[in-house]
Amino acid sequence: MEPIQQHIDLASFIRDPYPALAALRRDAPIAYVPELNAILMSKRDDIFICEKSIAVFSSDQPDGLMTQLMGQNMMRKDGADHQRERNAIFPTVSPKTVRDVWKAEFIRQTHDILDRIAGQGEIDVVNDFAMPVSAEALKSVTGLTNMDWREMDRVSQGMIDGCANYTGDPAVEAQCHDCTASIDHHIAERMGQADRDDFPSLLSIQHKAGFDPATISANVKLAISGGQNEPRDAIAGVIGTLLAMPDQLDKIRSGQATWMNAFEEYARWMSPIGMSPRRIVKPHTYAGFEFQPEERVFFMFSSANRDEDHFENSHHYDITRDVGPAISFGAGPHFCAGAWISKAMIAEVALPLFFDRFPNARLRSDVQYMGWAFRGPKPFRVAVG
Repeated sequence: MEPIQQHIDLASFIRDPYPALAALRRDAPIAYVPELNAILMSKRDDIFICEKSIAVFSSDQPDGLMTQLMGQNMMRKDGADHQRERNAIFPTVSPKTVRDVWKAEFIRQTHDILDRIAGQGEIDVVNDFAMPVSAEALKSVTGLTNMDWREMDRVSQGMIDGCANYTGDPAVEAQCHDCTASIDHHIAERMGQADRDDFPSLLSIQHKAGFDPATISANVKLAISGGQNEPRDAIAGVIGTLLAMPDQLDKIRSGQATWMNAFEEYARWMSPIGMSPRRIVKPHTYAGFEFQPEERVFFMFSSANRDEDHFENSHHYDITRDVGPAISFGAGPHFCAGAWISKAMIAEVALPLFFDRFPNARLRSDVQYMGWAFRGPKPFRVAVG
């Protein structure tokens, strides 16, 4: 049979997708949603199984928003092509490189940012702290050290908005094109110097691997699209959550939990990356539902991470929770290549250094969230004096 059709109120879904996702899990775990023109999978086990079936649920989407706007990066390839590029960039993102190279650089950058904001008394956590921490780190990792951190955030947000532009807003698309043009300009400036980089950046590693300019550009754009906004939103989101829930922060300070626990539970609870799209390659039947070629499927990570079959009181934030079943970074061959970098930057650097510098930080405004494909906090203020 065909997937059940279920309607959503798109404005409400953008503000808070979780009530609608809970209803989908309960009533129609595999459902066609006309407002998104896609089949949504909302149960954790279905996503975990189907994401690994790349012969049916393909990441290769020539007509997809990401490919059209950013070029065909390794995230939009499957099989040998995907693995070849993933293996090539591994020296940039490996746990060893994170430990031996990037972590020290992240610590230096974060101390500089904390020094800059320390005397302000009150800060906007998103714009004054999380944004530059994430952007400065990404400048180093990509090799685009010639880009201002504010521009890094602008182009990342512009591409993310473009990739989530399923309603076809022409202004959003135009802004995305402007952002990709800026990235291409900065890549062109740096390309001749890439071989002389002190760090194993994405630019230098891909250049040495002999990748063509289009592939290098597409993969750098991929890193920027996912490597700025999600860490930025996670850093700010965890800080806001812990300040709003002092009992959770106390568990870290008393040694009952770690900063990594706080981040991984936040990634489950709020899912900065809420979904991943796939294209159906060939006729397929799963769980009694028939899928047809060229249909679009959204793996809803945000729903999987609140699946009641795996997480008790799944709508609650609890840093002592076992997050083992969570798929915040995906599953299968497309598991997030930048996961080790993100975890180190957020849980080993940004969070502990922020709370070490500002042990008496307190919220001065409510923390509100927006988004469904990508979700994070709106700017909020914290007293740090």
